[in-house]
Amino acid sequence: MSNRTLIRGGLVVTAADEVHADVLIDDGRIAALAAHGTTVAEGWTADRVIDATGKYVLPGGVDAHTHMELPFGGTFASDTFETGTRAAAWGGTTTIVDFAVQTRGRALREGLDAWYAKADGNCAIDYAFHMILSDVNESSLKEMDLLVEEGVTSFKLFMAYPGVFYSDDGQILRAMQRSASNGGLIMMHAENGIAIDVLVEQALARGETDPRHHGEVRKVLLEAEATHRAIQLARVAGAPLYVVHVSAEEAVAELAAARDKGLPVFGETCPQYLFLSTDNLAEPDFEGAKYVCSTPLRPREHQAALWRGLRTDDLQVVSTDHCPFCFTGQKDLGRGDFSKIPNGLPGVENRMDLLHQAVVDGHITRRRWIDIACAAPARMFGLYPKKGTLAPGADADVVVYDPHAVQTLSAETHHMNVDYSAYEGRTVTGQVETVLSRGRVVVDRRTWTGRAGHGLYTPRSTCQYLN
Repeated sequence: MSNRTLIRGGLVVTAADEVHADVLIDDGRIAALAAHGTTVAEGWTADRVIDATGKYVLPGGVDAHTHMELPFGGTFASDTFETGTRAAAWGGTTTIVDFAVQTRGRALREGLDAWYAKADGNCAIDYAFHMILSDVNESSLKEMDLLVEEGVTSFKLFMAYPGVFYSDDGQILRAMQRSASNGGLIMMHAENGIAIDVLVEQALARGETDPRHHGEVRKVLLEAEATHRAIQLARVAGAPLYVVHVSAEEAVAELAAARDKGLPVFGETCPQYLFLSTDNLAEPDFEGAKYVCSTPLRPREHQAALWRGLRTDDLQVVSTDHCPFCFTGQKDLGRGDFSKIPNGLPGVENRMDLLHQAVVDGHITRRRWIDIACAAPARMFGLYPKKGTLAPGADADVVVYDPHAVQTLSAETHHMNVDYSAYEGRTVTGQVETVLSRGRVVVDRRTWTGRAGHGLYTPRSTCQYLN
């Protein structure tokens, strides 16, 4: 591997700045940036020069919400850590934060070790872990402190999925109180799962079995109610809160109201809520099953509120919640019963491109694109400025991006290990051309040059919005 790489002539875009600059990389890190054409930049020599004229030079994307190899509903997410991180790199994402799962009745450590074993030596890009708490009790609360010390600084709880991941309000409060003292961040799946289960049972009893009913029973009001309740519990505990996969206008309003009070409450949305809708869930011949995820897709009119939330910083992060299941052999477990369709969509490869399309469409600015896709997730989860920006000392996770290339998203051409694309046939402007991970070229002008095992586990500090 050549040690010094020079990326010349591009427009460097970070969350804070846009500047025509050359980027010098040495020994896997950003060594320096200098305005293109200046004496300083002209004097640089390197083993490898990448011409970025007419292109953007971006920090690698940070996807803070993925589920590789996740067991769900009797099957497993179809992307392994190897295939999923390779697909991420193809899409300009150079760091993922995946979720290790605690098994009910077992130690957090056991779950975390199982996820280390799945990922170790298999990832093409750098990775970190959140911890899913399935069992909040005295011993798991104590273990939270130890995990924070070793760089697993965020914990996910579920108000949904009774009998699987569900925690009641008392358990949630205890976990929040613990995070208030140890510096961890609670991530919340905010949907009233107890009420949803009643509506699921009633819908199935009426013979409403198609995928579209998945969206109809998981009511907007039950997302908003759970979001409100999570915020109040966090206030009681004196703890910060991060609400995952926010999909509905009413839930955004709850976050905005809390933030207007100055509370440390944060929100994430995902490309599927910004670009897809209940129209997809209603596609005939069981095709709607491809779009079953939770929180569910909403009617199209919710999209405006999500874009507004991203512009006003009531939502800080766009992650994918990448959790792919093949249409044939996995999604079709739910034929005749929508509640048995494995929940999740593929998307880790599409996020950077879809959000660039949002720039083209005028929803967000270029710098906001990089903020919500790179810098904010890195700050939120204690990876900044090692990840999420282009600055001296940062890891040389760099994307050379062609803002003019036009591509059509399709399962025929994507690299995710899944038999359909949620965005099949959608034309977008902009495409990843070259990707570096810690200075190593892993995608070279649309050719794969990476390898499994290059990606390293990356411990995290605590949420940097709270320091």
